[in-house]
Formats: sequence, C-alpha cells, structure tokens
Amino acid sequence: MSAALPTVGDKPRYVAEMFGRIAARYDLMNTIMTAGQDAAWRRVVADTALSAERAARVLDVGTGTGKLAQVILETAPGARVVGVDFTFGMLRVAPRWLRLAAADALRLPFCDGAFDAIVSAFVVRNLADVQQGVTEQVRVLRQGGRLVVLETTPGPTGPLRLLYRLFFRHVVPLLGRLIAGDGSAYTYLPESTLAFLEPGRLADLLRQHGLVDVTIQQLALGCVAVTSGRKPVMLATTGGTI
Repeated sequence: MSAALPTVGDKPRYVAEMFGRIAARYDLMNTIMTAGQDAAWRRVVADTALSAERAARVLDVGTGTGKLAQVILETAPGARVVGVDFTFGMLRVAPRWLRLAAADALRLPFCDGAFDAIVSAFVVRNLADVQQGVTEQVRVLRQGGRLVVLETTPGPTGPLRLLYRLFFRHVVPLLGRLIAGDGSAYTYLPESTLAFLEPGRLADLLRQHGLVDVTIQQLALGCVAVTSGRKPVMLATTGGTI
C-alpha cells in the first residue's frame, strides 16, 4: 500500500479531515483536473439512475458539495433527492436548499427499500469498508431500483496508463498545492484511485450483492467509469426474481 494512504482503521478520520480542509476549493479542483468533464459525467449518472421505473426518491451517498444531487434535480425536478455525507465541511459548502443530512455511508440512517435509486460520485474508493458500503446501499434500495457508482479507475490500459499515472502522481499534487493549498490531499486522491478496484471487479462486487443487469460505462478513455446494477424484484408466489 502507498505511504500516502491511511490504514483502514484511520481512514474514516483521515478522509473526513482531508475533505473538510479542501471543501472550499473541491469543485474548482475537480473542474480543473477533468477539464470540465466532471459535469458531463454527473449527467451520465443522473440519466442512468433515473432510467429506473418510478425513480422519484434518490439518495446521493457522499454528496459532498451537492453537485450530483443538483444534477439529479435538474434532470427530474419532481424527484425527492436526499444527500448524505459525514464531512461537515463539505456539507457547509453545499446549497442550503438541498435536502442534506450528516450520515456515515457504512451505517445509512434509512429503512430498507427507502429509495428508488442510489447514486454516488467519487465516494466508494474512500470508504473504509467497500463491502459494507455496498451492502448498505443495496439495503436501502427498493426492489427494481438502480444503484449507480461514478468512480475513477486505476487507469486505461496500454501506453496511456503511463501518462495517466504521471499526471495523477505529479501534476495533480502540484495543482493541489497551488490551487487548494493542500498537496497532501491531492497526493492521497490519486493514490487512492490507483489502488482502487478495476471497473470489472466493482461490477462483480455489485453482482455478489445480488444486483442484476450490471453495466459499465467507461468514460474519459477509461479513466472514469459509471458502474450500475438493478436490485431484482422478488416474486412472492414463486420465490423467483425478475
């Protein structure tokens, strides 16, 4: 494991403090690092999540400054969108008119099947326990609903992977120091990306949690992926699923 990454036990505290420090410049850094493409990626998440039938109740896990929640509402103005995050500094930056709550993604304070769709953006790799995080999201997702994960990947294959890693390990920390005033945070972010699951393994994890119709949409030459799956509907009379 990279020396830039915290231990599993220390990760929740580390992640909360780090995102709290960079909250004011987080959205600006995302826009600069992605050349503005992060907005388009969030629209892909919104379109995928809202493809679920009757997706009127949407949970944004790790909502941060609320950017994804806002896109969901722009796409479906009548939806009820709730954003949760355990970093108070990020929530303070988010618009006050959003429905927001402080909550741990590993212990979501909602009843089973409470939401028609669950979304997250650049969150899952920051969880101390990815398995538990997915378990909780599946638990609060209704039958027939869709779970959608936007995440960076360890990078494209072939010659582009070297360029990707050079950019992440050298350019991103420099931008972090110059723009956000926090080089250490923008050392953690690329290292956590490079250590995270390949999209295919994340898709397998969703299947292991019982999701079906699992899909992967690779974006930005494979540097980012939208992975989603549907919670099957249980047939009470036969015990089967659809």
